[in-house]
Amino acid sequence: MTTKSKKEIEKMKEGGLLLSRALQAAANAVRPGVKMKELDAIAEKVLRDGGGVPAFKGYKTRAADSPYPATLCISKNNEVVHGIGTREDVLNEGDIVGLDIGVKYKGLYTDMATTVAVGKVSDEAKKLMTVTKEALKVGIGVVRGGGTVGEVGKAIESFVKPYGYGIVRDLVGHGVGHDVHEDPHVPNFYDPRYDKLIFKKGVTIAVEPMLTLGDWRIDTASDGWTIVTQDGSISAHYEVTIVVTEDGFDFITPLVG
Repeated sequence: MTTKSKKEIEKMKEGGLLLSRALQAAANAVRPGVKMKELDAIAEKVLRDGGGVPAFKGYKTRAADSPYPATLCISKNNEVVHGIGTREDVLNEGDIVGLDIGVKYKGLYTDMATTVAVGKVSDEAKKLMTVTKEALKVGIGVVRGGGTVGEVGKAIESFVKPYGYGIVRDLVGHGVGHDVHEDPHVPNFYDPRYDKLIFKKGVTIAVEPMLTLGDWRIDTASDGWTIVTQDGSISAHYEVTIVVTEDGFDFITPLVG
């Protein structure tokens, strides 16, 4: 895992504030009847007006046939992450929708996500969202210089276990800064192999628990991007970028939602 200089961290914090504004603007626009592509346009305008470049738009992976076409990943109900934000899909009362966004600002990347209720949602959906957000806080709460990556996953899993929710295992948090995705992987469950990875001051990571009401197993939809739960259960996702300090962490992207 690579550390960032003081100047790089300052730039990332500037980009993180811009990213948080863009995500908040999109989240504020969520309502029954709105189209996904309208939210995507809102987020992109905020980023570009602030001097940022959407980090996901044009992003390529080996698994997908074509680059990601949107600024915002919008994932509804049983869609876990990476739903294409430029879809014509309309949000309906009772949906929950994950909004995931990244920016390149002054040459450095930040990444964050939130989950938003569309109108009135079920009590079980509200609880899932609340627990997922709290799991994020628990996970980042153990980060510190000299701590291990394994401690993050252990803290999140221990917190979530009493609720019986599925913790997605095939997708994890990650380093971020010089690129959208860097080492280390940051699992949301305990894996003893990660006890060997020790955080140093200046490391920047994105922590992002993804929980489901059912099983943790996932599939990729026919569009090559959207990740869905195998059992059709709804999911929630929250994410922030932070920087490791000697005795804890600092936010690079302020929490939204």
